[in-house]
Amino acid sequence: MAIKSTVYKANIQIADMDRSLYATHALTVARHPSETDERLMVRLLAFALQVPEDDHDGALVFARGISDTDEPDLWQLSLSGELRHWVEVGLPDERRMTRACGRARRVSIYAYAASTPIWWAGVENKLTRVSNLHVWQLPAAQSQELATLAQRSMQLQITVQDGQIWVGDNSRSVEIHPITLKAPAA
Repeated sequence: MAIKSTVYKANIQIADMDRSLYATHALTVARHPSETDERLMVRLLAFALQVPEDDHDGALVFARGISDTDEPDLWQLSLSGELRHWVEVGLPDERRMTRACGRARRVSIYAYAASTPIWWAGVENKLTRVSNLHVWQLPAAQSQELATLAQRSMQLQITVQDGQIWVGDNSRSVEIHPITLKAPAA
């Protein structure tokens, strides 16, 4: 008998001064049995950092990601079904990223493992031609600290200002300084 996913509920208040986005989202997220608290929290963070200010061009939603190799962790489909934004968490291989860049208008990767510099050194040159890819590295110590906020029911406040991120609950907060590894071509 297969182990079932664990359901997490997160009420997220976002104050993103960089995008002038102020919103509250009530999210229900399934945590795959093989997924860690760290990965779950990075998925929630990726949602907060990429959620559009309105749903006029489709909503950003959690996809099957870890359970389905043809889907990312999050994606935004337009109302006509066009894939607008593909969001991955972790260290995908260059073929997966290249395929995603061919399918979606925008692709965002949030790499968080201590081995990110080694992974990036191996894939960076293979991705020079893709123009719609944005890759961030979350320092491993910060993403591990973010994992300590994981609970089955969460009330989180996420503040973004000048590229710096603060994630907190009612008792503690974590500061995150993402590093841009690749930005889309202008």
